[in-house]
Amino acid sequence: MEIRSIQDTTVLNNGVRMPWLGLGVFQVAEGEEVRNAVRWAIEEGYRSIDTAAGYRNETGVGQAIRESGVPREELFITTKLANSDQGYESTLRAFEESRRKLGVDYIDLYLIHWPGRDKYKETWRAFEKLYNEGYIRAIGVSNFQIHHLESLKETSGIIPAVNQVEFHPLLTQKELLDYCKREGIQLEAWSPIMKGNLDLPVLQELAAKYGKTPAQIVLRWDLELGVVTIPKSVRRERIAENADIFDFELSEEDIRAIDALNKNHRFGPHPDEFLF
Repeated sequence: MEIRSIQDTTVLNNGVRMPWLGLGVFQVAEGEEVRNAVRWAIEEGYRSIDTAAGYRNETGVGQAIRESGVPREELFITTKLANSDQGYESTLRAFEESRRKLGVDYIDLYLIHWPGRDKYKETWRAFEKLYNEGYIRAIGVSNFQIHHLESLKETSGIIPAVNQVEFHPLLTQKELLDYCKREGIQLEAWSPIMKGNLDLPVLQELAAKYGKTPAQIVLRWDLELGVVTIPKSVRRERIAENADIFDFELSEEDIRAIDALNKNHRFGPHPDEFLF
């Protein structure tokens, strides 16, 4: 796929441009650790930062983006609604709290973090209100399966712009990827490098072939499939390494070889079992 620069973007279904590569900050400690990670990423050319209310580090993310010197409109900030705040009024309150912690006038992408049991339609109504009022540039979901998306479609006026899900060579979710492409929903990968579980012969062989690391091979595979990816790291050299994926392309044969690693294996919970 013709993605040649960290500045390259995908166009979401409402016309908003979203970078193909971003920094995820799940399990990055509030304070100096998250501020450093975000600062280093921005210095390396990243323009997309992905946090969540549940990560408890929005304040540090906000501080780092203000200190970066990069104009706000050049950055793409994603945050997510905490599961405990699902519901109409509670979503509106929680959004304001996230906006206050981040210290921004608007959020680029706001996601329902998990579908849960039955509140996500009510939550989505609040998302639509905030979007229509201009406080969010794009609204989306996270960890939604096809049946959640179909159910949401029955009552919503806006199709989610993004669905962020666990996605990696051991969990390729091909049916969900195909569905999202048909529906104009951008798929985004969390845990793309499988919490470092990259010691797979195919990935090692491809890393040697292309002169890259196994992590870089996987991140490029995401891009070749048209999937936005947000690897997490708190080490400057790894943040830089994860961004060094724009000077090569995988062959069709090698993409299929990675696809074939699928085992439907999750490192996180299954959305149909993680109920609240």
